[in-house]
Amino acid sequence: MSVSSAQHQAAILLQKGGPLVVQLRDTPKPGPHELLVEVHAVALNPVDHYQRDVGAPLVEQYPSIVSSDVGGVVASIGSEVQSTSLKPGVRVVALASSFYYRGAPNYGALQRYVVVRAECAALLPDSWSFVEGSVFPLATFTAWNGWKFTGVPPTLVSAPAGAKKEVVLVWGASSSVGTVAVQAAKVMGYTVYATASAQHLDYIKSLGATRMFDYKAEDVGSQIKNAAKEDGVNITKGYLAQGDQQLVVDLMNELKGQEAKAKLAIAPLVDPELKPPETVETTFVLPPADVAERNQWCSWVFNAWLQENLAGGNLVSSPKIKVVEGGLESANEALDELRAGVSCLKIVVKL
Repeated sequence: MSVSSAQHQAAILLQKGGPLVVQLRDTPKPGPHELLVEVHAVALNPVDHYQRDVGAPLVEQYPSIVSSDVGGVVASIGSEVQSTSLKPGVRVVALASSFYYRGAPNYGALQRYVVVRAECAALLPDSWSFVEGSVFPLATFTAWNGWKFTGVPPTLVSAPAGAKKEVVLVWGASSSVGTVAVQAAKVMGYTVYATASAQHLDYIKSLGATRMFDYKAEDVGSQIKNAAKEDGVNITKGYLAQGDQQLVVDLMNELKGQEAKAKLAIAPLVDPELKPPETVETTFVLPPADVAERNQWCSWVFNAWLQENLAGGNLVSSPKIKVVEGGLESANEALDELRAGVSCLKIVVKL
């Protein structure tokens, strides 16, 4: 099809509170630093139903299109795209969020053709399906925003011969972000302690966690402290993907031992009543606010790290996937299911 003059189907949010309505809209041209991607799969995140149902501050104009995680094929590229690998016809996964465009409908994943920043795309090897690849973009970006804050470096950490690897803690590891946080830390050379509910412990261990703990256990804090003592380690880097923020902050304060400070990245919005001690620094996992710095960071996360580790077979598509057939017409139903609550599950709409 001629993407320069055609129209495509989109699940459009016409007003706050939805529902999404499937309509035709003009297929845009990508800007100088952008790609136009033909979408084959959209992985849903909790923020997506929030965008549909609540709107602001994530959506500030209507009509709008929600969601962000896509697997698809590059249809065309902007005039200033520098990458020699991102060209028409290649398979990619991409962060197609409209967040930084206040909901402008050329952006947002739930449509057949979407505009994305070139810095926010990674080549998808032929060994990965579009469905499998689509689960990574937002979870990877969010995981790395947190690990960057804690001081996990963007290079492989190698412990000296005979030395113990540094340990990080991932709390709520069965969530979408949690599963990628576990994998990212493992790939970068860390030993991972992780918590999840009992039925998901074996699954999280299969992703690379070394020590697993049931976060519902009354003595979970003592279990983790005893494990750290047994392993002879202090823990100064933590990632809270979901769970009791005050409990984890207090635990990090004990796990750091004699180290001056611990850092805890928090993926949900930080509880306004959270009271961390001065020895534990916390933050919500936002990317850099400066546009140039953020674009450079996105390029490392997607064009480099995610692309290399997909190609290298170092990652597992996670959490477990439920594919929703029916294309864009099924988007409302899929978002309703996500809003009702899922556990260790990623819902993917197949186009």
